[in-house]
Amino acid sequence: MATLVLATHSISPAARFKDAATVAFIALLLGIPMIGLTTVDQGGALRIATRWPTLFAFVAAAFAGRLVLRYAIDQFKARKLAHERSAAATAAADAVADSRRAGRPLLTWVGWAALGVALSLPVFFADNRYVVDTATTVLIYVMLGWGLNVVVGLAGLLDLGYVAFYAVGAYTYGILGTQFGWGFWQALPVAGAMAATFGIILGWPTLRLRGDYLAIVTLGFGEIIRVILVNWTELSGGPNGIASIPRPSFFGLELKPPGDDPTFASFFGLEYSPSQRIIFLYYLILALALITNVFVSRMRKLPIGRAWEAMREDEIACKAMGINARNVKLSAFAIGAMLGGFAGVFFAARMGFISPESFTFSESAIILAIVVLGGMGSQLGVVLASLVLVLLPELGRDFAEYRMLLFGAAMVLIMVWKPGGILAHREPTMRYVADGEKR
Repeated sequence: MATLVLATHSISPAARFKDAATVAFIALLLGIPMIGLTTVDQGGALRIATRWPTLFAFVAAAFAGRLVLRYAIDQFKARKLAHERSAAATAAADAVADSRRAGRPLLTWVGWAALGVALSLPVFFADNRYVVDTATTVLIYVMLGWGLNVVVGLAGLLDLGYVAFYAVGAYTYGILGTQFGWGFWQALPVAGAMAATFGIILGWPTLRLRGDYLAIVTLGFGEIIRVILVNWTELSGGPNGIASIPRPSFFGLELKPPGDDPTFASFFGLEYSPSQRIIFLYYLILALALITNVFVSRMRKLPIGRAWEAMREDEIACKAMGINARNVKLSAFAIGAMLGGFAGVFFAARMGFISPESFTFSESAIILAIVVLGGMGSQLGVVLASLVLVLLPELGRDFAEYRMLLFGAAMVLIMVWKPGGILAHREPTMRYVADGEKR
């Protein structure tokens, strides 16, 4: 039976060769400007030099790699299909259920291990500002990914303008902090409420839209916010942005050199060090991210969270069961926007300066890529994808010439090997068995 299935569903060598030739041709087109041609300094003038052997080696590697990868994928699919057909349906369902139950403790342990690493990271890298700063950036994207995960991963609403809520939170704190003297903790809930209001404003006219149409509207909304910030100079400072945004304090104690007012270092009898502020900001965003995770996890277990997941799976069936689709969608937009606004407040406080250039469409694309690559609906997947998408460009700085090529290749490989994301399995919040017992 297995041999018959392999013979029936395997792809012919000619088809694999054609597929590999197509990939090699694309590699040739992309490699000519990036690898085949380069500029060299010759007597104070630039001239174009060629590197055809390197280009041909690159094309050959692409051809051979695609051929091997296609063969391996075909064999894997054929064996998987043969295995599924050889097993009884009931036994297969039981095996899947057992594997899911066995996988939960593993993911739980991975999550706790990641938390332990996050808590101890500044202890081991207290003198390395670059590592702590990079980890802070990762946590910002983790928080943004968890916020967008509510909209895209749980409610199934494609949002390409999520950076708009990020910008609303940042500019709300920037304006309140510089013009009205508000502190970080005072402005944090107000900025979150403002971002949630904008989320409802976006969600209301898009209640009847789905799929690509919804994506286009949200993309336009994000660009509208950016254009307003660029042109409304009296409010946002225009292209010049807002500077001198107040830094967050530790219960009123500023993290700055000792002066007339009590500071963090003087209050605790410590010698002032610039790294204290860096470490404080790291633990602050870590606390905000953990609160976000707990909040979203609890929301998933409430009726509104189950309604999000039901709406993601089948909106028509939800309406037939009496679920108010309007309120469910608006709540997802509002909560996701609120979490993005909180992240924006921290970003403004961390940088001390914001401008419209920090909130372009590319930021929305990165946040959406984090949710998709991590596995829509997966909290831990967002963390893993944030590590990949933030650390990979940083690790590629030593290969500046091929940095984006490596970045793109990594994303392609992830989507080839794990089309549903790094953690593609979407575990339901609540499961029922035959006797009605909740699991």
